[in-house]
Amino acid sequence: MLQIDLWKRITIWLTCAVGLWLAMPNAFYTNVEKHNDAVQAIELGATTLENLADQARWPDWMPSGLVNLGLDLRGGAHLLAEVQVEDVYAARMQAAWPEIRDSLRPERSTVGTIRLQPSADDEVRVRISQPEGMQRALQIVRGLARPVQTLTGVGANDIEVRAENDLIIVTLSEAEKLATDERTVQQSLEIIRRRIDEVGTREPTIQRQGADRILIQVPGIGSAGELKEIIGTTAQLTFNPVVTRGTNPDASAGIGNKIVPSLDEPGVFYTIEAAPVVTGEELVDAQPAFDQNGRPAVNFRFNTSGARKFGDYTAENIGSPFAIILDDEVVSAPTIQSHIPGGSGIITGRFTVEESTNLAVLLRAGALPAGLEFLEERTIGPELGQDSIDAGKVATIVAFSAVLVFMFLSYGLFGIFANIALIINIGLIFGLLSLIGATLTLPGIAGIVLTVGMAVDANVLIFERIREELKTSKGPARAIELGYEKALSAILDANITTFITATILFAMGSGPVRGFAITLGLGILTSVFTAIFVTRLLVVMWFERRRPKTIEI
Repeated sequence: MLQIDLWKRITIWLTCAVGLWLAMPNAFYTNVEKHNDAVQAIELGATTLENLADQARWPDWMPSGLVNLGLDLRGGAHLLAEVQVEDVYAARMQAAWPEIRDSLRPERSTVGTIRLQPSADDEVRVRISQPEGMQRALQIVRGLARPVQTLTGVGANDIEVRAENDLIIVTLSEAEKLATDERTVQQSLEIIRRRIDEVGTREPTIQRQGADRILIQVPGIGSAGELKEIIGTTAQLTFNPVVTRGTNPDASAGIGNKIVPSLDEPGVFYTIEAAPVVTGEELVDAQPAFDQNGRPAVNFRFNTSGARKFGDYTAENIGSPFAIILDDEVVSAPTIQSHIPGGSGIITGRFTVEESTNLAVLLRAGALPAGLEFLEERTIGPELGQDSIDAGKVATIVAFSAVLVFMFLSYGLFGIFANIALIINIGLIFGLLSLIGATLTLPGIAGIVLTVGMAVDANVLIFERIREELKTSKGPARAIELGYEKALSAILDANITTFITATILFAMGSGPVRGFAITLGLGILTSVFTAIFVTRLLVVMWFERRRPKTIEI
């Protein structure tokens, strides 16, 4: 006999109610979106009348999760960036010079004087005045080599050292270059993601393409230029000793030094040592603040390693100027007044409040390890996204209506039960998408349209099976029960294979393909649930109420 326990009925209806409850905010998308933005702004301290009014657009006790709209629906910016991995080679070699110099100094009696020579970006050339000590010098410098920390570089060292007459030439090994390229792209990927997340954009797509390219798609942002401003600034912060200060940008800097302009003083240039004492990579925090004169500034704090180096240098160089360099410009060059042991300080300059806030964001996110060259940039206007939404709505409504009419004409009252389950099914899909914060793209809409068509397949199998059982002169109750039991294996087989396909698409695909896979996979889960449980419960409730002697499907 047809029987469903009370607790099962409550569970089924409760599941449907929760799913529809979570999907409800999407029916009031604009109001809920403004409410969410206002709540986030108020949490950050922007308690304005406009934000308070927007917060009141949606009750706080209601769910406020929305299905995020992808780039093709909302509009936004698209960038394809190439990471200039060669930049890191030069930085590595610059940083290697002080270590090489300090390791050779105790051996001056053997190798003589040590001088840095003009070098290519990916190597360091050091001249010693006593070539007869070359073997000892090579032994010391080779001792600085470290193993390459990758599986492909097992057994290789990060540097190669050779001699040419009285020159020691240090270069990066090929294994280290490959490992450095991989680290650089991964680090750039993570830093770009952190920078974009800091400004509160919704569901950006940031993924690697090929060996050294990064695809960036951010829905809802005004233009590609605005996106480039967020991620295009390298925000490379270093603290370098000052050699001289002058007004001639073409003066000879000397080997191991470089000339950089002042940010606040037009026409003023500083000659600094190229090798920094501390870098922004050792920062652990940066926050906008105000200096003692009430002008916008940025407070910063180093990690333990950076704090020790910063403290040691300030203790040994009291009275000397010390340049704070941001993207090859001197932000400030204060004179060291005393030992600074705490590893914290303040960056002052001619900042506005907005500039100091943005600088703090960039410093917290970290410096891009290498420059980015933007190979492709597109701005997708919101009107194009609206066209896609409208087209998707039309396609969904047409498919939905056609299925509803077909099911009613084919199966009568049982078709109505299937249609009710189909409506609940669509609500459950949007409820799950809202719950997990998924992004809906145009291919995702295609996945929903496909789900609408597939959702009735299970019901068709069940109803046709019931028809066959009725032809064998079984009673209506027994025919319905056998119809559900015998159709179950076919329903599960068909949906499990499709779900496996959706899983593979999600694992192997890129953004749009993943959007399709997510809606397809969720649609399969909700379709099976509504077909096996919801329609059966509706049929059972109807049968218990009417107790028909015969049924027609």
